[in-house]
Amino acid sequence: MATTLALTAVTLAAALALLLRAPHGRAGAMAVALVGAPIILAAQVWTTGPVERLRDHVPVLVGVVALGLAVLVAGAWAFRRWPLAVPLSVALVLPFRLPIEVGDGPPVNLLLPLYLVTGAAALAWTWERAQADPDEEPTDPRATLADAVLLLFVVLYAVGSAWSGDQDKAVEQVAFFYVPFALLYVVLRTVPWTARLAARCLGVATGVALVLAGIGFYEYATKHVLLNPRVVASNQIEDAFRVNSLFFDPNIYGRFLALVILGITAHLLWTRRGRDVAAATALLAVLLAAIVLTYSQTSFVALLVGLAVLGGLRFGPWKAFGALVAVALVGVVLVLAAPSALHLDGLSEGSLDDATSGRVALTGGGIGLFADHPVWGVGSGGFARAYRAAEHSGAQSAVDASHTIPITIAAEQGLIGLAAYVLLLVVLLRRLLRDAEDSAARAGVVAMVIALVVHTMGYAAFLEDPVLWVLLAAGVSLAPAPGPRLRRRDRRRDEERRRRREAAGQAAAGSAPAPGA
Repeated sequence: MATTLALTAVTLAAALALLLRAPHGRAGAMAVALVGAPIILAAQVWTTGPVERLRDHVPVLVGVVALGLAVLVAGAWAFRRWPLAVPLSVALVLPFRLPIEVGDGPPVNLLLPLYLVTGAAALAWTWERAQADPDEEPTDPRATLADAVLLLFVVLYAVGSAWSGDQDKAVEQVAFFYVPFALLYVVLRTVPWTARLAARCLGVATGVALVLAGIGFYEYATKHVLLNPRVVASNQIEDAFRVNSLFFDPNIYGRFLALVILGITAHLLWTRRGRDVAAATALLAVLLAAIVLTYSQTSFVALLVGLAVLGGLRFGPWKAFGALVAVALVGVVLVLAAPSALHLDGLSEGSLDDATSGRVALTGGGIGLFADHPVWGVGSGGFARAYRAAEHSGAQSAVDASHTIPITIAAEQGLIGLAAYVLLLVVLLRRLLRDAEDSAARAGVVAMVIALVVHTMGYAAFLEDPVLWVLLAAGVSLAPAPGPRLRRRDRRRDEERRRRREAAGQAAAGSAPAPGA
């Protein structure tokens, strides 16, 4: 119970950092979350093997902590002077993960560069608000319904750890992913986002994607994967050679490439400059070749859906729907004409399970867990242990999640969590889609968010992916508020009525008889 209370406290503090209005209150909430999450994690892993080995070398431990604090303070000073450097720095380090042993289980792939940027940005954010004049009106934007639902969804996950059969996993999820990304979201929501800033961030991400694509091409040319022994073993027995660049998984690499491709495509569709069209076309050719080498089915599907969203926003929904149906029909023809290419041998459950890398069995297991615990689930982070118990599997690495996020949420948090998930998607998409066709930046964000959500239907990473938090922060900030949008419509309607009255008056004056006629 103590662990659950601590997790709930830090997630609630992260939410209050945005939901409160008083600058000092927001600074205090941010400080609690910024300090509390590492303390909870340290207490959880203090007696595990890797940490015990580090504790045996006190000078090394002290030196590492001192160096980390120095980097955070220096970064906070820089971000206070140049606040717009925060989103650009985030875009630069966003995809990079390092495998770290934090317990007795398998290594956890941690975004250490992103953690440093987030910690420095959060420290600068707290520093600035702690020095604000309490008598002055707060300058930060007011929290929206989308902000509240997103952050309270994280609080609900922390509460769900109370009845989890694997609280260690829940602590990892909260301390490594949910709280740091929530703090990053809070910081980015207070950044003065513009279409120009979003384009600059896309430019940085595109540069990173090109570097990663080059590494992927090298892996394919040399038939040597740099990371992940599982991918190496898979390439030795599969017909297709999959690359993952500097990512630990080809699916995550493919997801990142798909999102960058969508951002570039949005710029291509909304620009009128020939030079930009040529540059975007060349970039797309390189990145499309790179994503093909991942052989990530979920990434291909997510990319197609994202392209359909962009087409609907730019050319109308029916044309985009027709194109999507045509692509789907091509896929059906491929399955029927060459099922062996997709490892399909009929439509039996075993064949489908082989074609989807075991996802059918995992999905069935997740549905079974939900059926056994329909209201509140098996607890946050408890899917893997509950699945192994239900399937009588003792392999520690046999499963981590269902690879279908709604099923994972239903299994772990029951109907309560599933309802919160649906509400979250509805509120966020309603906010992001409002007048999204008016700008390439906003259309690109919407397409990327929807593509990412689609990708989570075949791969287990939703709020564990920082890209989603960054996209949501930018998209919610760029989206017009409901009030101003209504006023703009009223102004357009009034302007149209005025033009009609003037046209009617001119027509009447033109048809009136001349004086003395």
